[in-house]
Amino acid sequence: MTMKKINTPLSDDDVMKLKAGDTVLITGVIFTGRDAAHKKLVDLVNAGEPLPVDFTGQLIYYVGPSPAKPGKVIGSAGPTTSGRMDAYKPTLMEHGLKGSIGKGSRNQAVKDALIKHKGLYLASTGGAAALLAKTIKKAEVVAYPELGPEAIYRLEVEDFPATVVNDAYGNDIYEEGRKEYEITG
Repeated sequence: MTMKKINTPLSDDDVMKLKAGDTVLITGVIFTGRDAAHKKLVDLVNAGEPLPVDFTGQLIYYVGPSPAKPGKVIGSAGPTTSGRMDAYKPTLMEHGLKGSIGKGSRNQAVKDALIKHKGLYLASTGGAAALLAKTIKKAEVVAYPELGPEAIYRLEVEDFPATVVNDAYGNDIYEEGRKEYEITG
């Protein structure tokens, strides 16, 4: 496992240098979004309408941050389960999204889209929401404020830690880990 520093937005070359199992420290802009926001985004795509954010080369973090305490940029900001966004991820990748950050496994359609569009799925540590929030230097709502914590935020992050789970080559560290520890009869 290697530690790599990456900066957003990501190019195809940036993505192709990363492999499942790599640990990354992300600096730059990442956007947030959960299932309600994803549904709205895909509804816009299906209606032929423009998206409220240019996702070209960007990452979406599946998080609904808690309110910021006085003097803080954001409250706790831990990852939510990624599978709830599986129905929407391939469509957003067709519109430039390079990857997402969450927790849990992805379905085959998402893994196929990662290969086709040169993308990544990264996991961040659940249960470390307060620590992850310390890497967020600025946060502003950029779309769907009516969704409250599930609005789309633009986050400026510095050394946000994550691990590549699924890479653009079809590798999956969750599947590899299960195979490594399977007991054969």
